[in-house]
Amino acid sequence: MKTLESSDYFSRRQFLKTAARGSLITLGMGSLSTTALNALAQIDSMKITKIEAVRFNDRINIGGGSGGSGKAEFCWVRLHTDQGFIGTGETYPFSNGELGTLKDYADELIGKDPRDIDGIWKRLYHNMAMRNAGGADMRIISAINMAQLDILGKASELPLYRLIGGKTRINVKVYNTTTDYWAINNMKMGPDTGAIVKYLMERGIKAMKIYPFHAKGPYISAKEIDSGLDWIRNIREVAGNEMDICVDCWGRFDLPSAQRIAKALEPYNILYLEDVMLMNNAKSYSALAMETSVPICMSETLATRYEYREFFENRACDVIMYDLTWCGGISEAKKISDMADTYFIPTSPHTCGGPLLWFASIHLCTALPNFLIMESNHWKYTHQYPYFINNVPVPDNGYVTPPELPGLGAEINPKILNNGDAIIEKVAEI
Repeated sequence: MKTLESSDYFSRRQFLKTAARGSLITLGMGSLSTTALNALAQIDSMKITKIEAVRFNDRINIGGGSGGSGKAEFCWVRLHTDQGFIGTGETYPFSNGELGTLKDYADELIGKDPRDIDGIWKRLYHNMAMRNAGGADMRIISAINMAQLDILGKASELPLYRLIGGKTRINVKVYNTTTDYWAINNMKMGPDTGAIVKYLMERGIKAMKIYPFHAKGPYISAKEIDSGLDWIRNIREVAGNEMDICVDCWGRFDLPSAQRIAKALEPYNILYLEDVMLMNNAKSYSALAMETSVPICMSETLATRYEYREFFENRACDVIMYDLTWCGGISEAKKISDMADTYFIPTSPHTCGGPLLWFASIHLCTALPNFLIMESNHWKYTHQYPYFINNVPVPDNGYVTPPELPGLGAEINPKILNNGDAIIEKVAEI
């Protein structure tokens, strides 16, 4: 393996950096397989020499902040290369199925050039699509894609956002997902949200997601709708229109109930209504979107541009929300957003998973021209993420910025890789 002391290798690295700074490395129209890889071809050939699966010990108990479980709900994929670069990707909330799938796909990865982002993605996707793509397969391809892009950034000595189009903004606006499970300093979430609203406003966070509508089934009564509206009324009483409100229903309701909820929300000028029904029928969402003034957001549960296409064509949503660790990965998320942009539909990514999802989402949102707002969670970035990563970005006055480090730029705490917290399994090696 060549090192930086080798003059020809050094000159290639310098060429790459200069070219990249001139915007040579870019996703362009959603593909990493053109100018970016042409520039990276100046580096000596590269191949994946080892694949590792990383899960975390259930004994981990982070605690603090009065919110969330101390356990890690995510798992990692580590790709090692013969050039010495290691890329790390992430998915969640399970590990057995995902890491089992990684073993199934190892032969498609080992010995391959990790810079072939689209080629590897297409082969893996075709294999899974011919066997009903989704679930663990889609989550692991998302983690693999993240690890590849981490390598791409490290090899080019550029932060991830530079590889996917560069900056469209200097920082990324966030909202806070607010639940009892992810409490803020013992402040409970409910109809009386005043303390939490004030806490967020004092920190410049002027948007929040809540889950106000509760029912035992897909039908919701008039009384239950009114009870949910109490949450909205309280936020408006405390903050007026200074606080934007996102309402998530987690796919619980049928179409008539969704229509009634949307109608009830119209006077409150909320930012969007998210996943009010399951995401199984674009025409049902189209019917909802056509008859309400409330912007309809969907959905963290959809994957790939192929699933989003039908919703775009049926005018079934006003905002898209994907999760980078579920939708097919970072490069696929960029393609979904580029497709949405042709309909003038903005993007609001889901981030309430692990720390690498947080890093990757900040990079992506920095580069997206059709960005709206990004999810954040106070307990996660103040308590959970710092246990695993040393340089976690924290919102400043309601905005967050990506690290100016190669790839994801996440400085993994070395202790967790050596103290038994991380259970590292070798999947394949050459």
